[in-house]
Amino acid sequence: MGTDTERTGAAATAERRREQRGWYFYDWACSVYSTSVLTVFLGPYLTEIAKTAADPEGFVHPLGIPVRAGSFFAYAVSASVLVSVLVMPPAAAAADRTGRKKPLLAVAAYLGAAATAGMFFLDGDRYLLGGLLLIAANASLAVSMVLYNSYLPQIAPPEERDAVSSRGWAFGYASGALVLVANLVLFLAHDTFGVSESTAVRICLASAGVWWGAFTLVPLKRLRDRRTVPSEGAPRGGLRQLAATVRDMRRHPHTLAFLLAYLVYNDGVQTVISQASVYGSEELGLGQSTLIVAVLLVQLLAVAGALTMGRFARVHGAKRVILGSLVAWTVTIGAGYFLPSGAPGWFFALAAAIGLVLGGTQALSRSLFSHLVPRGKEAEYFSAYEISDRGMAWLGPLIFGLTYQLTGSYRDAIVSLVVFFALGFVLLARVPVRRAVRDAGNPVPEKI
Repeated sequence: MGTDTERTGAAATAERRREQRGWYFYDWACSVYSTSVLTVFLGPYLTEIAKTAADPEGFVHPLGIPVRAGSFFAYAVSASVLVSVLVMPPAAAAADRTGRKKPLLAVAAYLGAAATAGMFFLDGDRYLLGGLLLIAANASLAVSMVLYNSYLPQIAPPEERDAVSSRGWAFGYASGALVLVANLVLFLAHDTFGVSESTAVRICLASAGVWWGAFTLVPLKRLRDRRTVPSEGAPRGGLRQLAATVRDMRRHPHTLAFLLAYLVYNDGVQTVISQASVYGSEELGLGQSTLIVAVLLVQLLAVAGALTMGRFARVHGAKRVILGSLVAWTVTIGAGYFLPSGAPGWFFALAAAIGLVLGGTQALSRSLFSHLVPRGKEAEYFSAYEISDRGMAWLGPLIFGLTYQLTGSYRDAIVSLVVFFALGFVLLARVPVRRAVRDAGNPVPEKI
């Protein structure tokens, strides 16, 4: 009997490990979009397209609204969250009610991959097409990440979640670095390959969509849906479903308090990710190749940072490690204000500092939140979590864009983000995470 039990336990462990490895590969698949598209190429490229379409005063007029061309990309990122709010909550509620996450994950992933591949057709003055494809890709990524993240409590017991989440982020950053090297070769040697610089950029954008779609096949093969007890009612419309989720969270006020803290500091993180290349090119006068090398440095150091901070969390607990990272973010972004123009060395130093804390902040936030989610509501709660994740934050890009529109200075725009990290630290420090885990009905890990 003991032998049979051991064999059953070993088989279950092997199956769990196999599913975890398949889960990592969605980070591997979609992180290339976040890195090559959202962080490196699309911001400066779409800004240049908008400037080409701008009037003599430097404004474009989408839907008749005057928008400074330099702010268009930030506003498009901000607008994408409005679409995300409409589609994420009902998709998440449907996943929780039916237990069929994989089909929904497949639809979201391939819509996002197709929109990204379609960026190959951005040329001339097609800034509106660029904005629409960005919104479609970002919203699809948001839905897919809700479903992907909601697997974490199901595939990893409490004591494994920090490590599993950190490995997922590390896979994503490694993937981003690998593809970015190929992008850098194509971009720098575009003449050798017989293509123009703009064509090279469009190939890099489209290849991210192809990569995203191809490697999504791995998690779709290895992840499995869990049967659920059907609940009454159907998923509501986006805003109504989100309101219903928030009302349910009011029964778990400490979970809601953590989510509020996360929404604040992650808004700052995502805005730095999406706007750093614009800051480097427009304010510091750095070339595209310098920006690519800087982002590559971030990707490489983020792998080590995610794994290292995951180890720290085992000793000190995820909450303390996240708080330490927020202090580092505040100092780093404050220092970014003083970077001299035309000095890539200082920009590389800033990139290195960001890389060391970026992966760990994101990985540990995800694993910590997974402990605070009531069983059976994983996707629904992660839909609220995802609203401010992976570049979907709206307030940070809006403040960044408005600050630039009012002052004409990207330095003022970047330093305005410090408030998100400082306020996020204060809010997170006040959350009693052990009590929050117990109130959610979950076992409390030894270190959290």
